[in-house]
Amino acid sequence: MTFREFSPTQPVILGFDPGKDKCGLAVMGLDRQLYYHEVVPSQQAIATIETLRQKFPISLLVMGNQTTAKRWKQQLSVELTPALNIILVDERYTTLEARDRYWQMYPPKGLTKLLPQGMRQPPRPIDDIVAILLIERYLNRLTESAVRKED
Repeated sequence: MTFREFSPTQPVILGFDPGKDKCGLAVMGLDRQLYYHEVVPSQQAIATIETLRQKFPISLLVMGNQTTAKRWKQQLSVELTPALNIILVDERYTTLEARDRYWQMYPPKGLTKLLPQGMRQPPRPIDDIVAILLIERYLNRLTESAVRKED
């Protein structure tokens, strides 16, 4: 579990990469400041989200739109109180992107450095990094639509 020293005063976004066995969670500000990221067992995801809501001013949940998204969205809508706005984001290719991002965040050491990047496997699940990427995709979409409105 990774926490920043300070809590944000501005609203933040919760990224959620739902899965059958494990889920990735991340909290990021609109300024793209990362405050938290962790992979948790699926059965602990909702309790962890509730805890995060007590620690951070979460205004929105951004979630991947693939495999288990429909079931999770419904479950979150029922179990989270007060309800949280949930936005689905295209999560295609995020696992590949997350692998590259992992090595940017945690540069390889020792012999791993000698392997070509495509052959390196992160030593832990990277669902939390997928959650970070989902928030970034959402923020990029917002930025793009704001730029288009100005044109």
